[in-house]
Amino acid sequence: MLDFIVWILVGGFLGWIASLIMRTDGRQGTFLDIIVGIVGAAVAGWLISPLVGVATINEGSFSFGALVVSLLGAIVLLAIVNLFRFGRAR
Repeated sequence: MLDFIVWILVGGFLGWIASLIMRTDGRQGTFLDIIVGIVGAAVAGWLISPLVGVATINEGSFSFGALVVSLLGAIVLLAIVNLFRFGRAR
């Protein structure tokens, strides 16, 4: 149970950082930050982790490398969403 709470907190934090980087923070709230962080980590697990050999936060790893890879996945996810919503990745 504690792992689940930490997973949600870290996912929310990473989603918030990614939304600040991608300048979408004003359009999404805490719930979407959590979703972006967790789904972004899943995207990173499919795209980035095999390339660099580092696990994501979804795989139970809370190392610095896992946080960076998960953050990159959240940024990629927001870029894809922006591409479809606004016609550019920003």
